[in-house]
Amino acid sequence: MSLAEWVNFPSLGDERGSLVALEANQTVPFEIKRVYYIFATQQDVARGYHAHKNLKQVAICITGKCRMIIDDGKVREEVWLDSPTKGLLINDLVWREMHDFSKDCVLLVLASEHYDEEDYIRNYDEFIKIVGA
Repeated sequence: MSLAEWVNFPSLGDERGSLVALEANQTVPFEIKRVYYIFATQQDVARGYHAHKNLKQVAICITGKCRMIIDDGKVREEVWLDSPTKGLLINDLVWREMHDFSKDCVLLVLASEHYDEEDYIRNYDEFIKIVGA
C-alpha cells in the first residue's frame, strides 16, 4: 500500500506558455485556508520533521525538486516532488520531512487550516504514540 496520494493539476495554456489553476474543493480536495512557500533552502538543509493532528496539505514543487519522506507510523515512503502539475496530498497524522532541495526549488504548500502551533506534533516518538493509540 502506498502512502503517497497524488493530485494532478491540468496544465492549461497555449503557445505563450503554461498555466495551472488551483481551486479549493475542485483541483485541491479541501478548502484552502493558508498558502505558503519554501524557497532558497540550502541543499544540505532538511525541513519539516513534524506531523499535524488536524491538517491536510498539498505540497507542489513549482520549480526545482525536493525529496519528501512521509510516514503514517506504519508505512514510511520517499517521493520526489518535481512537477508543477503534480501535488502530494498529505493527510493529518502523517509525519513529513523534506530533503535534497535543488538550488531553484520553490515548494508551495496549500493547507486546510490556519496556522495553529497546538496542531503540531514535533517529536517523532510522541507521533508514534499518538498514531499507535
